[in-house]
Amino acid sequence: MLFGAPALAQSTDQATEISAEEITRTVKTMTLDQFEGRAPGTAGEDRTIGYLIGRFEALGLEPGGVDGSWTQPVPLLHTALGKPETLSITSKGKATALNAGKDIYVSTLQPRDRVTVEDADMVFVGYGVTAPERGWDDFKDVDLKGKVAVFLVNDPDFAAASDEPVAGTFGGRAMTYYGRWTYKFEEAARRGASAALIIHETEAAGYGWSVVESPQGENYGIAKPDGEMTSLALQGWISGETATKLFDEAGLDLASLRAAARSKEFKPVAIGARFSAAYPVTQEVVKSQNVFGKISGKSRPDETIIYGAHWDAYGEGPPDKDGKIYRSGANDDALGIAGIMEIARKFKSMPQPDRTIVIAAWSAEERGLLGSEVYAQNPIYPVEKTVANLAIDVLQTAGKAKDVILVGKGQGTLEDDLAKFARLQGRVVTEENLPERGLFFRADHFSLAKRGVPVLLMMSLAGASDLVDGGRAAGQKWIDDYTGNCYHAACDAWTPEWDLTGAVQDINVMFDIGNEFAYSDKWPEWKAGSEFKKIRDASSEARR
Repeated sequence: MLFGAPALAQSTDQATEISAEEITRTVKTMTLDQFEGRAPGTAGEDRTIGYLIGRFEALGLEPGGVDGSWTQPVPLLHTALGKPETLSITSKGKATALNAGKDIYVSTLQPRDRVTVEDADMVFVGYGVTAPERGWDDFKDVDLKGKVAVFLVNDPDFAAASDEPVAGTFGGRAMTYYGRWTYKFEEAARRGASAALIIHETEAAGYGWSVVESPQGENYGIAKPDGEMTSLALQGWISGETATKLFDEAGLDLASLRAAARSKEFKPVAIGARFSAAYPVTQEVVKSQNVFGKISGKSRPDETIIYGAHWDAYGEGPPDKDGKIYRSGANDDALGIAGIMEIARKFKSMPQPDRTIVIAAWSAEERGLLGSEVYAQNPIYPVEKTVANLAIDVLQTAGKAKDVILVGKGQGTLEDDLAKFARLQGRVVTEENLPERGLFFRADHFSLAKRGVPVLLMMSLAGASDLVDGGRAAGQKWIDDYTGNCYHAACDAWTPEWDLTGAVQDINVMFDIGNEFAYSDKWPEWKAGSEFKKIRDASSEARR
């Protein structure tokens, strides 16, 4: 039966084990063509939501959504830019036309039929960071209203030499949230800018220009009333080559300004150029949904442990070499959904927990963590009494591993719990090997982290696992094969070659961490130096 729940194991011994067979059944079902790639706001979403609710009911969960339902509405603004009517930069009286997609890539999150930026002054704001806890302010009270803010990507210390004063201020090679493009656009909007452009550098961004332009002018955001709409008519990227040329023509040296921006004394620099753009826009509001099941706590039901994964994928795309059109995300993140279902099944086989267990299936992660952000802005369960958010997003499918990958070292005490329970499996913790890519900030747990909730992300893309069969070289080969061929593509599909024994190890670790808090009165904490500790500490009285 397509949308019903598969039969669950009956015996107690079977029920208390995380099952690779059940995981496989869930993934194979969620990637069927009938779900049309699980894109938000489509018939495929409707079928996905029905399937998830059916599964949650069969697992014996209670409805955990709004007003006793299974869901929470996620209204999304979907925009797409047409061909630009105007797109140019004027410097020293000379207007230079820009090539959309090659020189510059922009989109909009304003619900307009047409967006314009008319002759707006361009201001270089360095890394665009305001971090009082680090004694850092790149803006120095400059007025950005109606102007175009031009940013460097990543953090002020990303490219710093070890003897520079800034070295280590923002974690060195490990990206903080201040380095993410989302933060930079948010900061530009807070300051009333009309547009924001980030200068692209492949190493600092963690991806090439082809990734920047891949959405082809589309964007998704949370639908908001006019009074809460972003000030940014356009937001996006300018290529490194185009930016260098722009600064040269204005009599400025971008390389020197990059160095200057690595200092607390940096002040914004007027570029002496003006930006103009006009685009037609198609826009619509898409109605999507998060899905929640729960196991109510016995003695402290108002304290919650949230397990989360995202149900959405990329929907329909151009045919691949095998003629497949649906980008259904078997690993990203049907496998995560299957994992949290298995965790729910295991909890249901045990005595009722003291705290409430929430199983969250988020919408629109692939569109910018939007479903989890809607929840974080309108939480069903108070964030100050949310014990932790434990997230699963992409697990390796190449077999047992001698280690588990830690994403976001130094953020919170949950990483110590990860090490403890991995050790009980005979495994060790390996830190992510590309922390400059900021994976800690690129999954749904981050929406709750921003509100101070302690979080832990299980994501195998953050580093090569040390596989029992083949070692770290085999783990790297798995990452290279997956990211190089199937990430966000139609071939992210279940195959008989999947070996889920390593994924089961990781899911068990996540269960064990939540299980320890489910039957105790302990609270995990943020570590000193985390940008989220101050937020959590402000609500400490609610947890006494």
